[in-house]
Amino acid sequence: MRKNEFLTPKAIANRIKAKGLQKMRWCCQMCQKQCRDENGFKCHCMSESHQRQMQVFGQNPTRIISGYSEEFESMFLEHMKRSHCFSRHRRLQRAGKLKVEETPKGWFITYIDNDLETLFKERMKNKRLKAGMVEEEKMEREIQKQIERAEQMVGSDKGGEEEGLAKS
Repeated sequence: MRKNEFLTPKAIANRIKAKGLQKMRWCCQMCQKQCRDENGFKCHCMSESHQRQMQVFGQNPTRIISGYSEEFESMFLEHMKRSHCFSRHRRLQRAGKLKVEETPKGWFITYIDNDLETLFKERMKNKRLKAGMVEEEKMEREIQKQIERAEQMVGSDKGGEEEGLAKS
């Protein structure tokens, strides 16, 4: 047997690499270039063409980001149109990952973030808000007490003046 047969693992791997069908782990989205490994990606990031692309991005980042957003939206809508055209009860909604609402303006899909870190941050934010409300209520009660004391003091001063005027 020869070393580089057609169906040897090495020959298959070389053909796959030549086609560019590797995992999408090391990919530069700006240049739309896929690298084989970390070192290749690092070398690509140092390349002149990548630096030019980054300068173009730095000049007008909103245009490029909005382009990506438009591309995502069109691809998502195309996918929804093809795969889920008439389905109402989708698996992601039942799983609690999406919230789908029908309003007079149309259908709205909201992503539900069930990440543990996000939930923890949300609980802490709610605790802070609740503590702030409790503080505000305490301050309001204290101010109300001070107002009542001031009214009593003014009322007792008026009563004493009235008594003093009545005696004279």
